[in-house]
Amino acid sequence: MKTLLLTGVLMLWLTTASVGGNQQEPQLLQGPGLGHDLSGYLTGRLKSRRARQTLPSADDSPLTEGGDASDLPTCLLCVCLTGSVYCEEVSPDMTTVPTLPKETAYLYARFNKINKITTKDFADILTLKRIDLTGNIISEIEDGAFSKLTLLEELSLAENRLVKLPMLPTKLSAFNANHNLLKTKGVKANTFKKLTKLVNLFLADNQLEAIPQIPESVRILHLQNNNITEVNKDTFCRSNDTYYLRPSLNEVRLDGNPVVLSTFADTFTCMKVLPIGRYR
Repeated sequence: MKTLLLTGVLMLWLTTASVGGNQQEPQLLQGPGLGHDLSGYLTGRLKSRRARQTLPSADDSPLTEGGDASDLPTCLLCVCLTGSVYCEEVSPDMTTVPTLPKETAYLYARFNKINKITTKDFADILTLKRIDLTGNIISEIEDGAFSKLTLLEELSLAENRLVKLPMLPTKLSAFNANHNLLKTKGVKANTFKKLTKLVNLFLADNQLEAIPQIPESVRILHLQNNNITEVNKDTFCRSNDTYYLRPSLNEVRLDGNPVVLSTFADTFTCMKVLPIGRYR
């Protein structure tokens, strides 16, 4: 009996040992493609790092020493949207009108260092409807600089150094030349005569000695802070037509001038409102 019991235990032990010998230790298997993905990731990182090393540093300027904004593409310095170009307070200094993309309709080049407007600046951009050059240092505009701009409706030359005005496009509805150095001799008698669509005319803070000829279409006229000393009888009304009325002229500012308006009361009889200014 004991012999049979020992034999059974021995057989059970041998069977267990045999099964344990056939089992393998568990192995950490690499997921499919994991090694390849990691290799690709590291390669990509290395390429990216090398690419960054080849880029110019912040100190590497595309301009040579003494260069200005004219050396760079316009849309790199300015904001170019569909039909509009915004070049305001450009750095490095913008000293000339930038080369504009074709079909530009609106140019805003305010607060730069532009000093001159030539006939070539806008010769090829006939689609312009608005030009704003406020706050530059423009002292000269060549005659004919705007002559080809038959679609131009608004022009601002405010806060510059102009001593005379060029020929203006006939389709203008708004013109602003406030804060310049304009004198009467620098404004030709017919400068505004042909501007039959002109509505807003701003010539304040200049050195004008007389009121220029104003088109019938003008509704708002600013001439404050000049050197105007008198008002001609035909400046606003018609001395030979007592029935003539000018109701469209809604606002005339002559304050800040030496002229005493009450002395020329007969020159305002055709107007709906009296000019703003000194009456005594």
